[in-house]
Amino acid sequence: MNDKKYAVTVAGGGSTFTPGIALMLLEERERFPIRKITFYDNDAERQETVAKACEIYLHENAPDIEFNYTTDPETAFTDIDFVLAHIRVGKYAMRELDEKIPLKYGVVGQETCGPGGIAYGMRSIGGVIEILDYMEKYSPNAWMLNYSNPAAIVAEATRRLRPDSKILNICDMPIDLEEKMANMVGLKSRKEMNVGYYGLNHFGWWYKIYDKEGNDLMPEIKKHMASNGYADALSDTNQHIDESWKHTFQKARDVYAVDPTTIPNTYLKYYLYPDYVVEESNPEYTRANEVMAGREKQVFGACRDIIAKGTAKDSGFEADAHATYIVDLACAIAENTMERFLLIVPNEGAVYNFEPTAMVEIPCIVGSNGYEKICQGSIPTFQKGMMEEQVAVEKLVVEAWIEGSYQKLWQALTLSKMVPSAKIAKQILDDLIVANEHFWPTLK
Repeated sequence: MNDKKYAVTVAGGGSTFTPGIALMLLEERERFPIRKITFYDNDAERQETVAKACEIYLHENAPDIEFNYTTDPETAFTDIDFVLAHIRVGKYAMRELDEKIPLKYGVVGQETCGPGGIAYGMRSIGGVIEILDYMEKYSPNAWMLNYSNPAAIVAEATRRLRPDSKILNICDMPIDLEEKMANMVGLKSRKEMNVGYYGLNHFGWWYKIYDKEGNDLMPEIKKHMASNGYADALSDTNQHIDESWKHTFQKARDVYAVDPTTIPNTYLKYYLYPDYVVEESNPEYTRANEVMAGREKQVFGACRDIIAKGTAKDSGFEADAHATYIVDLACAIAENTMERFLLIVPNEGAVYNFEPTAMVEIPCIVGSNGYEKICQGSIPTFQKGMMEEQVAVEKLVVEAWIEGSYQKLWQALTLSKMVPSAKIAKQILDDLIVANEHFWPTLK
């Protein structure tokens, strides 16, 4: 390990996840030394609440680390080594519309899947590209570790618009599920497993899982999946413990049943059981409302309490231990550890019977020069068919954003597995255009 200390900018400084990320960086600074943390957000008021609370915490627990928060891009992105990007363009108010507008028409309303994911993607593309450009302008040697949603659409946009940029697109959901699988087989950590995995973001399958001694773990994991999905591995320490997530982890049992030769990502329930999802949804109270009434109030309440007391002692702030994968990824680049990660990368033959330009989610080895893909061979007809449909949706969304094309966005919605007809796709699209008039490019 070298003696360098790193400067990190957190893009999305007003996020409810930012305090957990900041505390996680502090807890991991022995292996990833930090000299400076900067929060950046375009919502000054929201960020100030989070940042002032974190500033108090850092002053009490790590006074040697320089801390700043700003809405000025030059200040935020000058003299940095890494950008950790987790932005939400439109915040939870727009997420609520993403979820409720499709439900009006009996279609799944979800943050990253189907019409809601398409709407969110059309908002996110510009924000992520803007941050990437700021980083390259002010710190051209820095790396952007992007976990902004919807990651599949964002990754396709960066492939098209900034193909040579130093950005790694990654998602935490496979990491969370691998931890659950490790629990099922009595391992302490997912890092004790080697996996084979292929798919798109929020749209993938594990087809082999071994421990470090080469023992096949799939038979034991399959027993759990057939019995109760991922619910067997739930504990109070899991990040996703809201009631809606408990149902999702249990529903994975039915998703698994469609192809019991693989272990599925939980998000596949939205594609394989959309009727169930709509039936179980409350169009007046969606996941966005659940988050706003829960996590949003809790985090901002804790921040305001710290600011009022002037101390972070007994604050209830906790490091987001689940997000240590971000430090793992940064360390892999900084220290050339050549560690394995599931990244969202151009296929280019890694899945050799699939579209070469697709942004696939597969295992990669990461070091100081970026990533090297681990080929996953060919994939079965069922998964290939589903992926071809979904990757076409993602490509059409990005083309619609670039070209300002109403037609292509209508096609994307029509092609989405959750939308039953072109007629309903158009009705949803027209409502989404009105809702997103301040966020989307003008469509013609």
